[in-house]
Amino acid sequence: DTGSGEQLYECPMCSLTCTNIQILEEHVDLHLEEQSFVEGGSIRDLELAQQLQTEEDERQRSEEERREREEFKKLQRQYGLDNSGGYKQQFLKNMEREVDRGRMQPFEYHKRKPDMMECLAFGIDDGKTKTSGVIEALCKYYQNENKDVRHVWLSAGVDHFHSSLGDRGWGCGYRNFQMLLSSLLQNSSYNDCFRDTTVIPSIPKIQSMIEDAWREGFDPRGASHFNNRLHGSRAWIGACEIYSLLTSLRIKCQIVDFHKPTGPAGTHPRLFEWVLRYYSTDNEGGAKVLCTSKPPIYLQHQGHSRTIVGIEEKKNRTLCLLLFDPGCPSQEMQKLLKQNSDGTSLKLLRRFVGSLKEKQYQIVAVDGVLSPEEKSARLHASQVLTSEKIP
Repeated sequence: DTGSGEQLYECPMCSLTCTNIQILEEHVDLHLEEQSFVEGGSIRDLELAQQLQTEEDERQRSEEERREREEFKKLQRQYGLDNSGGYKQQFLKNMEREVDRGRMQPFEYHKRKPDMMECLAFGIDDGKTKTSGVIEALCKYYQNENKDVRHVWLSAGVDHFHSSLGDRGWGCGYRNFQMLLSSLLQNSSYNDCFRDTTVIPSIPKIQSMIEDAWREGFDPRGASHFNNRLHGSRAWIGACEIYSLLTSLRIKCQIVDFHKPTGPAGTHPRLFEWVLRYYSTDNEGGAKVLCTSKPPIYLQHQGHSRTIVGIEEKKNRTLCLLLFDPGCPSQEMQKLLKQNSDGTSLKLLRRFVGSLKEKQYQIVAVDGVLSPEEKSARLHASQVLTSEKIP
């Protein structure tokens, strides 16, 4: 009341005074509408922000899943597990490519294809990538070498096999097994192990032999990694598959794991010392050249494998491994058969401590024949295959 008899009405929301109750009601309604609009807008903004965040999360999750699928497919292709065909398919495809590029005549293609199919049908290697007689040539060379080699130990005779059109880029493990097998087949001590294997098997045959070892029960964890199937694929194999196959044939062997560097600058001097002990045990003496009866050693590291066929000890006591590499073609290996006096071709084989600097290495070393009881015991133990650890 203003004192003059006029009634005033105060807005409860902003303290504005009105002289008419209807005006006040309209004014308050405006307040309520504005508040409702603001609150509704805030809710809508929050909902929109949440929706945008959800969409962004889904986009990132979808992108991550896409990257994971692509990475998985890349790994499958890299390790030959993408169902893209195996040795035969790659051999034919690469021969066709050689013809298209003019590096192979069509008549040669039509000649090699049935030869390859026949070898695969019989499960034998065609021998076209084999070089024999290198160990014998090395023995003669070292007999006359007068420079810096104090002692050299060489494995028993072994043939070199290199990758072909059918296994280029993925077949090193199989080729190294062929090298090891070529040595064992020449040693009568292992005759009982190879009653069914008198010639070097082809890569598809080796794949089937590994599958047979898995079916016996060897290395179930490794078998599951390959879905229990190698034949018809380009799958890489490593030390565990070589161990399982040899053991299934009753060949006594061991995996030794050099799981970390043991020397400066990431080197592995313990690996060289182990190899020296392997070859020199029972082969000691004053002779400079010792052609031992020891089989070669399978050497594995990430992405590649090779075969150790001997070791040099220099006059300054440094050690040098002698390696057969499946990536080295026959033309190069045959140079070793006509070794010149300066030994330049030996660069193909020699690897000093500073040359082997992968994070870790594994070797598979053969040492005799297993009795049926020993094979059975190893079969049970292979359910949890463990490697000897070198500290």
